Amino acid sequence: MHVILKDNVDKLGQTGDMVKVSEGYARNFLLPRNLCVIADESNQKAFEHHKKILEKKRLAQQSNFEKMAQKLSGVTVTISRKAGDTDKLFGSVSNADIATELKKAGFDIDKRSIEVAEPIKALGEYTVTVKLHTEVTANVKVIITKQAA
Repeated sequence: MHVILKDNVDKLGQTGDMVKVSEGYARNFLLPRNLCVIADESNQKAFEHHKKILEKKRLAQQSNFEKMAQKLSGVTVTISRKAGDTDKLFGSVSNADIATELKKAGFDIDKRSIEVAEPIKALGEYTVTVKLHTEVTANVKVIITKQAA
């Protein structure tokens, strides 16, 4: 089944792309979430007409995300956690914890867009990647400190 994407879908395509997907994926995931329309003749003509507008919108979003990435790259997040004598944490620091700290710093970042290379289970300084857009990422420095008893 061919569909035209109304919004960016990870690992599938960007707004305005015509892609071939299985009928079940379109019927059960894409169509109920209003992420696509079926690629019939009338929808194709309508999307060709709106393609220029969508391209301008995409470029504007990308430039906004690039500005945000520049601001975000200079941010350092400090998280205090309980740790043992060997500087090993009781538990771990997740991307949800990092998202909460970024929200306190004034950045509304979804926890699913934060990519941690490996689980943070020890005190120290780490670099995590924040995926803001399909083509825009930022690196944020995360410092894990020992919580005062």
